[in-house]
Amino acid sequence: MSTSTQDEATSVVAPAEEVASAIPPLMRRRSSITMSGSGVVLTRRDSLVQGLVADFHSLQGKAEQLNVELPDYSVHDEVSFPGDKKYWYKEAVFYEVYVRAFCDSNGDGHGDLVGLTSKLDYLHSLGVDCLWLLPIYPSPLKDDGYDVANYVDIHPDYGNLADFKTFVNAVHERSMRVIVDFVPNHTSADHKWFQMAREDRNSPYRDYYVWTDDPKKYNDARIIFIDTEESNWTWDEKAGQYYWHRFYSSQPDLNFENPKVQQEMFDVMKFWLDIGVDGFRVDAVPYLFEEEGTNCENLPQTHEFLKRMRKWLDDNYTGRVILAEACQPPIDVRKYFGDEGDEFHMGFHFPVMPRIYLSIRSEESTTLRDILADTPLIPENCQWVTFLRNHDELTLEMVTPAERKWMWEQYAPEQRMRINLGIRRRLAPLMNNDRRQIELAYSLLFTLPGSPILYYGDEIGMGDNIWLPDRNGVRTPMQWKAKEPNGGFSTATKLYAPVVNDETFGYDIVNVDSQYAEPGSLFHAVSHMVRTRKKHPSFGTGTLYWIDCAEKRVAAYIRSTSFDKMLCVSNLSSRPLDVAIPLPAGDTPPAAEAGNPAHIHPHELALGGTLLNAENNEGLAYFVDILTSIQYPVVDGVLQASLAPYQFLWLNIAQAFDF
Repeated sequence: MSTSTQDEATSVVAPAEEVASAIPPLMRRRSSITMSGSGVVLTRRDSLVQGLVADFHSLQGKAEQLNVELPDYSVHDEVSFPGDKKYWYKEAVFYEVYVRAFCDSNGDGHGDLVGLTSKLDYLHSLGVDCLWLLPIYPSPLKDDGYDVANYVDIHPDYGNLADFKTFVNAVHERSMRVIVDFVPNHTSADHKWFQMAREDRNSPYRDYYVWTDDPKKYNDARIIFIDTEESNWTWDEKAGQYYWHRFYSSQPDLNFENPKVQQEMFDVMKFWLDIGVDGFRVDAVPYLFEEEGTNCENLPQTHEFLKRMRKWLDDNYTGRVILAEACQPPIDVRKYFGDEGDEFHMGFHFPVMPRIYLSIRSEESTTLRDILADTPLIPENCQWVTFLRNHDELTLEMVTPAERKWMWEQYAPEQRMRINLGIRRRLAPLMNNDRRQIELAYSLLFTLPGSPILYYGDEIGMGDNIWLPDRNGVRTPMQWKAKEPNGGFSTATKLYAPVVNDETFGYDIVNVDSQYAEPGSLFHAVSHMVRTRKKHPSFGTGTLYWIDCAEKRVAAYIRSTSFDKMLCVSNLSSRPLDVAIPLPAGDTPPAAEAGNPAHIHPHELALGGTLLNAENNEGLAYFVDILTSIQYPVVDGVLQASLAPYQFLWLNIAQAFDF
């Protein structure tokens, strides 16, 4: 195979049969193919050709890989340490990894760091920039590691510190980064601090935790895990007092009024930063402090501590980041960025996630527009983080009771599919394993504001196991191979959890190897979107402008920087639609409306006095979808398109601007 690069397109020459098998079906239908003496000449835009080259090489070497225990999924020719780009996290695509579930290297039934390291080339080929590791600390694993028994070591099931250091170096060699979960709010009841605190009221560790003789104290604080906990206080017979916990009773909360506890947290962060991690996802940040007469959430003392933590991080570890896990409305999460961007670099935007599902199943875009209209501006150095699924339930805390009831009916009709105020299912089962809906959900995730996070296994459409307790049904082993025991996850006879093995999502049907070898698979569709997204900074840092469209089953919006401008159009319905999208034009910015004022700055609109140049619009023949290179006509400033059910377009409209 050979390639030649031009300004607007790239040609790939390869034997006809091999190219035909390597081109995904959608791309095959839209490719410009001509015959040559060497075979087929396929002319496409550069981003698509790069994916084709990778696919061709992977197919070319497939025969050689069949007998290799750990296939090399690499598509990179050389590796280097990630650059020092100041705001790298604003354009990054993250990947959430449950180490226990990913790859077992030693046959003990648990995934481990050596196994994860062996799969880094696979993750690199997916195109992700940063891995987020769920807790890897020593723990009784009553809450999958969020019950920490030792902050500065590795759980023996996962390996040791030497394994972790090797892993971090290997991540950086592939120009990726890694952040780890940090759980400052509470420890496991097995932690030595708590055990010493229980033994003696005069112990220096007694004040590391929150104790009382009166279980009615802090009575205004809500119970979070309503399915399992009756109170935020639990009596400890040995201590002779009640201890405070916002989550499970096996997780006593630390006392952040104690300066020694605060210093302990800085010491923990220093330990891992010195090893080389690129930051932390900080768990349960709203609950660090307590105060009588309040709901014990989002207290001023919490923000004072977080500002100190951020300053310490910036002063000592340039380029490292902290991500806030605060499951709250955007207006409350906004506070965790700080007035001057001096608290967290990133914060989860929880309410966007259920509304992506809501908009697809209801076939209506208003719910997405409304939540983004309620999203406040954040400092320039900060970023929202979005996701479709993660290791916890799909939380419905921030939808209305009527919406919650409707979503339970639509997405979790069986009671076992529900937990707390949410749904414990993976992406593919939620979408009835409909590729069109799954890819549409990914398209919305990748094009709406925020840095997206992928959950392990969702890139291949893994299923879940609703018969496992708690959230364990969405934490099953990664499915690597069709014909090996346990889907290639482990050679053990007893696993930490069974591999999904049903008739729809079983590992013989859904696995990495088969999808990697099939260019039309979900894996390659997601990878193509990831890599295409990374070439357009407007998706990571651009402003958002919603376009009024008479057809409410269509979501249409512009993502814009000063030089990169994308029009995203999605058919949210199960029916084909002929749509006409009016492009904003004129000498003044479009009239303010819900959803726009909070996301567009006047200087972003004013490019020679216009958002879109009306004269250019009238003369422009077409916009090009950067995912497929299909051309769509623009007539008198109106984009015209016939959209298949759940079809989406990423249209490059930069040429319509007057620079």
